[in-house]
Amino acid sequence: MGDDTKGQKRDVAEMTDLAMVRRASIADATAARGRSDMAGSLVPLDALDPPQWQALSERALEPNGYYLADWMLALNATAPGRMGASALAAWDDASPHRLIGLMPAVSLWRAFKVPLPALASAHPYGTLCTPHLDREHAGQAAETLLHAARRAGAHALILRETSLEGETMRALNEVARRDGLQPRVLQSHRRAALDATADADALLRDALGGKKLKELRRQRHRMAAHGAVSFTVARTAREVASAIESFLELEASGWKGQRGTALMQTAGDAAFIRRATVALAGQGQCEIVTLRTGERPVAAGIVLRHDTRAFFFKLGVDERFAKFSPGVQLTLELTRHLCADPRITSADSTAGPDHPMINPIWRGRLAIGDVLIPLRRNDPLVAAIHAALVARQRLRDLAGRGVRLLRGKR
Repeated sequence: MGDDTKGQKRDVAEMTDLAMVRRASIADATAARGRSDMAGSLVPLDALDPPQWQALSERALEPNGYYLADWMLALNATAPGRMGASALAAWDDASPHRLIGLMPAVSLWRAFKVPLPALASAHPYGTLCTPHLDREHAGQAAETLLHAARRAGAHALILRETSLEGETMRALNEVARRDGLQPRVLQSHRRAALDATADADALLRDALGGKKLKELRRQRHRMAAHGAVSFTVARTAREVASAIESFLELEASGWKGQRGTALMQTAGDAAFIRRATVALAGQGQCEIVTLRTGERPVAAGIVLRHDTRAFFFKLGVDERFAKFSPGVQLTLELTRHLCADPRITSADSTAGPDHPMINPIWRGRLAIGDVLIPLRRNDPLVAAIHAALVARQRLRDLAGRGVRLLRGKR
């Protein structure tokens, strides 16, 4: 009985995916023939024109470094479990060659293993899935993306880990409510962010206090006994190509390597991050920051840049230097670096809501969450989709509490 039920769910999921793929293939074939008369469509991610995507990113209503073309296309090409994504795309009615909206998307089955007809944000490495909307045509772009999702056969659109209080969500909410649709927040949290317009030293003093900063300076002086401490920023494609190797080795040397989750340990993930960071550096949109003692890297971080916002992607440390807090030391230097850059006004930690390292240092907070947008009024399937996702989240919360309880007993 259980096996039959699982088989039926799998069959429904596969049929849902097949229907969406068929629609996507029709849209893609039309795009490939050079027709641009469609207002919106679901297309394979790699069928989009990269220059149009890049141009849209430059006009984006709200920054999202993880939906930049060079990042997503590299991810889509090699990263296990993240390949073969599609995109909801919107073009300007008055200028068909102008891309005005973009949301990488996958089926609900692929996103959550829920066999119901809905689309969800394709999840990049990095915890932000805010779509790109053209700031000059935000309303039209939002409306067209929702229309494209309907045309693809979806009954709901799930925005995963999106900025809840930003202009993009505001534009999508306005379009949905104008059509009599009520978006629902499925889960939300607040995570650390940096106000990079502030004076760095004052910000750090207010956040950590004089006593903690004095202790960190003492640790840095002790670390200098192993070699002069320096902070460097790799910016050019050539510099980043070299620095990413140091980062990968640092990440794999620590607890992520022990758990088998370091990027270097999976060939596709390593290929993705090498390609993405170098390509973005060529656009001035990626830096790798490194803290060294002498010539030895002891901490390194990948930082993406989109418009006026930076995104602290990942951190790798040499755990042999743990008593000197190398990750914290690097973050202090990164804070000073970003606050000194007039082009950057804020930074997203893209960390978990209770991150023990970054939360005490970056005291700003960004509201992030999952949002369900119905695509039709009074649709009974939307209630089923909502119930399935709420039940799934509750099970995940229970499982998480169980894991934390078991760890606490060890």
